[in-house]
Amino acid sequence: MSTRTPPDDTAPPDDAAPPPAPAAVARPPADPVAAPRADRRRWAWLFVLGWAAQVAVRLWLASGQTMPVATPDESGYLFAARVLTGGPDADMSFGTVYRGGYPLLLTPAFWIGAGPVGVYRAALVINALVSAAMLPLAYLLLRRLAVRRRWSYVFAHVTALLPCVLFYSGFVLTDAILPVLVAGWLLLTHTWLTAPPAAGGRTPVRPTPTGAGASLLVAYAYACHTRGAILLLVHAALLGAALVLRWRSWRAVSASVLVLGAATAAGMLLNRSLLPHMYPQGDNDLGGNVVKRVTTLDGWGWMLSLGTGQVWYQAVATGGVAALGLVTVAFLAVRRTTPGPTRALALALLAIVAGIAFATSAALPVEYRIGNYVYGRYLASVTPVLFAVGVAVLMRASRRTLLWTAGAAAALTVVAACVVQWYAGDLLTRYTYTAYDFPETAFLTWDWKAFHLWHATLAGLLLLALSVAAVLVRPRRSTGPLLLAGLLAAVALAMCATATERIAQPLVRAETAYTDLRGSVDLTKQRSIAVDWNIWWTIRLSQYYWAWWSDGSVFDARWTAPPQDADMVVLAWPKDAPPTASWPKGAPPGWHVVASRRTAEGDWVAWLRG
Repeated sequence: MSTRTPPDDTAPPDDAAPPPAPAAVARPPADPVAAPRADRRRWAWLFVLGWAAQVAVRLWLASGQTMPVATPDESGYLFAARVLTGGPDADMSFGTVYRGGYPLLLTPAFWIGAGPVGVYRAALVINALVSAAMLPLAYLLLRRLAVRRRWSYVFAHVTALLPCVLFYSGFVLTDAILPVLVAGWLLLTHTWLTAPPAAGGRTPVRPTPTGAGASLLVAYAYACHTRGAILLLVHAALLGAALVLRWRSWRAVSASVLVLGAATAAGMLLNRSLLPHMYPQGDNDLGGNVVKRVTTLDGWGWMLSLGTGQVWYQAVATGGVAALGLVTVAFLAVRRTTPGPTRALALALLAIVAGIAFATSAALPVEYRIGNYVYGRYLASVTPVLFAVGVAVLMRASRRTLLWTAGAAAALTVVAACVVQWYAGDLLTRYTYTAYDFPETAFLTWDWKAFHLWHATLAGLLLLALSVAAVLVRPRRSTGPLLLAGLLAAVALAMCATATERIAQPLVRAETAYTDLRGSVDLTKQRSIAVDWNIWWTIRLSQYYWAWWSDGSVFDARWTAPPQDADMVVLAWPKDAPPTASWPKGAPPGWHVVASRRTAEGDWVAWLRG
């Protein structure tokens, strides 16, 4: 990341006009203070209006979302937020633990939303407000990379429209805010590391709040998701390097360490408080998967191959631009002339990419889906940063450097695709295709029902070639950057629009039809709901969602009688049997069937007491 001041757009071009005539010089000079003030006001309005436009785009795309479909993740965060506001429990035992940092952000949704749908929509509004902050953050990042001011603003909009930022903001997922957290952390850490020392060798006051702010963001990311643990470790390493290499004084480092330790401890207490309310019988022990993977040869093959698949997806989904950024960051990390703090940040970014890709692969259970082998969501938090670096290369690199970097990015993408093909093989066609896992590549191959590794690779490389051509064929101060921005923005918006239309909205319609009980039962009067473990988990969690005011519990009807102290019981419905046969050994007096459904995800019967 460059630390030198970017060229101002007001600087005269090489073919600037000759000096004005004496008559022009004789005119009264303009107010030297009013002009900068007017310029600042103009830019302030541009960012306010731009942020509002980004919020509006997010709300428009999410307008059809009324319930969790990215299960169990969305359900887990919603239920955790419900518990934090004093609401009822939801038993998600033996599932993934969903942390409390992001649900804490969603708590206002419970104050302003009416019913489950109202709360869900309010949560999406919160997502949109936070996610749109990628616009100013991307602008600042591009300015640090010495991109001109007007183009930094244009490409900041493009960065904020990337599916890894925009599409996931339409779901109650940490992916809606993690990209903003990572970008904010990087900017604050860069400021903290590169701030000039004060006279006398003392650290100036300015780095203290930036270092503390970076530590707070890291601790919050850790409280939101286990991926934040990678960011936490990297940040701690940077703090140690800053002290050992004397980039910052021990006082400045100590302040950041204290904030990091206190905020992390608070996050751990918050997460621990949720466990008895949501995981009374334990979780799915993803840590055990990690230990097994890192201690066996097969585990290392799984971990490294799946991690490479994530890097491949990140490259292809951004038309090769993130791959440009990744190659550039790697080059900065190994170049001898790179300043120490910049090299440290480059190494930190590489560690975040590798740490997230390989750690998530190590923890991932075998789910017999193609998304095991190629997946983009886990690296979505760092993708916008690499995309911005790639844009800076396209805008500022010489022809020779750009061609070399683009060739390296293309080679990286092809090699990653070869690794995926070698390890996964025919599993890419035999395993389950989940459209939600592939919002970008489905558009690139124009197929939302099957995955095509090499078609997607070729499409991504074609976009990379077009991006390079846009800035090489046309002069960079004329239409080249505009063509590049138009191409990348059009592709990003098309990916998000088609993913919303062909993936998100059909899921909402299907899940609503499969699970919505509001037309049969007054769910507001049911204080508790017990759901049979033998019902498919997506339906089970959706029942908890619709019964928003009810304490949700689970039982296994094969071994345990349905709890008669619950107000409503939902049981698995055997094939070729009437709904009344769903209660093992017959329902006790006072219980009656209120709804039953046979669906593509499973069959169930709802029983009501009284």
